Amino acid sequence: MKKAWILLGVIALGAVAGGVAAWGVLKYADRPDATVVVSQSRTPQAGSQFTAYQADQYPDLTYAAENAVKAVVNIEVIQKVEMSRREYDPFFEFFGIPRQQNRGPVVQERRAGGSGVIISEDGYIVTNNHVVSDASELRVKLNDGRQFDAEVIGKDPATDVALIKIDAKDLPTLPFGSSDDLRLGEWVLAIGSPFDLQSTITAGIVSAKARQLDVIPNEFRIESFIQTDAAINPGNSGGALVNTRGELVGINTVIKTMTGAYMGYSFAVPETIVRKVVVDLKEYGVVQRALLGISFRPVDQDFVDQMGKELGIDKIGGVYVGSVVDGGAASDAGIRKGDVILSIDGVALNDASTLQEQIGKHRPNDKVSLSVKRGDSVKQIEVTLRNKVGKAELLSRDDVDVMAALGGRFADADQTLCRRLEIKGGVQVQSVQANGILARARVRKGFVITHINDQPVWSLQDLRRLTDKVQSIDGIYPDGRAASYVLVH
Repeated sequence: MKKAWILLGVIALGAVAGGVAAWGVLKYADRPDATVVVSQSRTPQAGSQFTAYQADQYPDLTYAAENAVKAVVNIEVIQKVEMSRREYDPFFEFFGIPRQQNRGPVVQERRAGGSGVIISEDGYIVTNNHVVSDASELRVKLNDGRQFDAEVIGKDPATDVALIKIDAKDLPTLPFGSSDDLRLGEWVLAIGSPFDLQSTITAGIVSAKARQLDVIPNEFRIESFIQTDAAINPGNSGGALVNTRGELVGINTVIKTMTGAYMGYSFAVPETIVRKVVVDLKEYGVVQRALLGISFRPVDQDFVDQMGKELGIDKIGGVYVGSVVDGGAASDAGIRKGDVILSIDGVALNDASTLQEQIGKHRPNDKVSLSVKRGDSVKQIEVTLRNKVGKAELLSRDDVDVMAALGGRFADADQTLCRRLEIKGGVQVQSVQANGILARARVRKGFVITHINDQPVWSLQDLRRLTDKVQSIDGIYPDGRAASYVLVH
């Protein structure tokens, strides 16, 4: 059976198994000859081969569990979907001529949900983007049973993090810990509402860090997941991953499964990414995405085997710079194609996800120190990071993420297509997402965008640099039919 990656939503299931098991135990205990033993001692009895039990030498998860659970909430998502209602006319049906009549649209409600973590006493809650992305209404249920309507403050599809808020005060909160300080084998707790069972706590260890899975459905995804073996199921999405001190070190997001339920692997967005995204959404209304301005490939064994001899690289480690964006941060700092970046701010780079996480923690105009190998020499290069339009300044709430607003997946139009259509270049629509500008304008897959707001768009790089509200889209379909779309806001 093919394995699947599941972004954790809520599946409504009847919790009957636990009830059956409990009934069986009670029935057994009701027997007159049954003996029920209740231990009064909290200190385990050691076998003859055991050393003395020393409580302070072993992890105790009760402190973290009893405190952290108070700040984890259940989120009910209500999505209102307008659907056309068609009915059979019995007159035509009588004569064996089935005909449908359009009775007008009808609104249906779909309900799902997940979990969230309270991070401020005045009601800010962090969760997953995929939990709230299509919500018409949000309802938050606290650990103490109180319920509140919630509003979405901001969402970041690239990291699958979202920030919502309820109107409440003096709420229990969960402090941020440090995901950078997590060690392999360290105990962690996962808290959430799997299968609508609120305040469920499971324990596990950190199995790996900086996992890149390519599961977030966004072209500019930033993935550097914490992998644990804590049991996580649909409904845990947006819930807390906490350390033994009861600090938030990650937001549970995805499982690897063949059945749709937990099978031993679970993954969380690390605190370093969560904290930065949440602060950006709260303070600026948009995520301040810093860019280094390179394309790269990890120098792993496959790289060495395939290209090492040609490039003179015989050791694994670092990332190889395949190209440098003109006018970008790396270009202005003097980084060139063929360089190998060994570390960022002292953090060794052995995979793409570590580079993404380290850059993802920063904002435009932040400075980072890169250890760069060029030939046989290694030098330290300070780089001032840029925003997506190539400037070392923060974006405002009025600036638009044009690619996200369009709602789709895109790729540079290949040269063969451009020659056939007699265009200099363009960005081809690979797919169209619901509720985006392309969907509303009824742009179809395959359309090659050549201009937005009368500005030329010859490549993805041109598209990324646009920040103005989209007023018009011009382009051409693969069959040669030109089309223009003017948007009315």
